[in-house]
Amino acid sequence: MSRSVAFAIRGALLTADPLRKAMAARAVAREWRQGRLDFQFDVAMPDVPARPDKPEWMAPNRMPKRGRGGSERARIAFWHALAHIEFVAIDLALDMAGRFGRERGRDFVTDFLSVAADEAMHFALLSRKLGALGSFYGALPVHGGLWEAAEKTAHDVSARLAIVPMVLEARGLDVTPPMLERVRSQGDEHGARILERILDDEIRHVRIGTRHFVAVCAESRKSPEFHWKELVKCHFRNGLKPPFNDSARLAAGLSREFYAGIAT
Repeated sequence: MSRSVAFAIRGALLTADPLRKAMAARAVAREWRQGRLDFQFDVAMPDVPARPDKPEWMAPNRMPKRGRGGSERARIAFWHALAHIEFVAIDLALDMAGRFGRERGRDFVTDFLSVAADEAMHFALLSRKLGALGSFYGALPVHGGLWEAAEKTAHDVSARLAIVPMVLEARGLDVTPPMLERVRSQGDEHGARILERILDDEIRHVRIGTRHFVAVCAESRKSPEFHWKELVKCHFRNGLKPPFNDSARLAAGLSREFYAGIAT
């Protein structure tokens, strides 16, 4: 008996264990790619995905400091923070496909399930990295700011595309190169290779989000650049902070016309 793609996505979102969630996300993407899931949306997406008992989720202003320099504690905190970003990114991509797939069509589902599979692979790489350092995902507290963006944009696919791929993931294009340089300067070539892989994939993810955002704007005859700025001002109160990785953003289809004049 075949399953709906919505049912499969919901099942992955409601998987609490981090590594099982990663495996579930990759399985949904694989089954969809192989034509084993029906294009049906017969169940709703959960308001909040399942969470493991650990890590502890805290308000951003209550998060402890990471520590300084290249100490073991600081390195573990650095990789743990990245693992958390990728863990939440799995849910963000799954929710994008499951919440807006009926409205946007098969290609949209294909694209964002492929993003979910990438994020799951990133999480697995980072989880193994933490293990090599004698730690694990869940050992340190985390904050829930990333999922808040999903809650604020659950009503509007254009707002979700504008904020998640085109602001949050695009920020990764800006901050990853200096992180990569710092990790490599510490002699951690294995860690540098992980960051290089993530950066390459994130360029593709931002390109996917931008392409679908432009398509939504074309249907409503809105200027993508102007409408994006409106949505960012409405749904992202923190403001966009330079410096920007203009070359990576351009490779992702996010030209300076989008964010010129809106940066703080």
